[in-house]
Amino acid sequence: MTGKNLLITITISLLFCACTKTMYSDFQSVPLTGWQEDSILSYSIPVNDTTNLYDIILCVRHIETYPYQNMWLFCGFGADSLKHDTIEFFLADDRGRWLGNGGNKWIEMPVLYEQNYQFPDTGQYIFTIQHGMRDEELRGVSDVGIIIRQSK
Repeated sequence: MTGKNLLITITISLLFCACTKTMYSDFQSVPLTGWQEDSILSYSIPVNDTTNLYDIILCVRHIETYPYQNMWLFCGFGADSLKHDTIEFFLADDRGRWLGNGGNKWIEMPVLYEQNYQFPDTGQYIFTIQHGMRDEELRGVSDVGIIIRQSK
């Protein structure tokens, strides 16, 4: 694992351990038999506060038989028009050890998407997530979620 990936993993772990106010948290299940490549998960986030800064964390839960070291996600985020991003993150180190939290077959991997984000307006924000792997059916993922916490 590179120093940069290790630093990111430690930072995310510290974010989860810190006592922060959670503004939003939602997880959606995907079939372990295969998350379809055209299946888009959608989260509707009510925003009432435009003064505080927030950390937006994506969280993927998978089983130990997930076949890859990494994952690509296509993300959309916004109120009226969606900002689109493609992100890659690592679920395992170079030796195949899982990086997330958990055990007993289930692993949860948090990924910092935005840090110190300030919502420009109040209202409903939509966040979409679609897997960006080459598999038509991505096996081994059980849940995908988004957590928005007030920044420290």
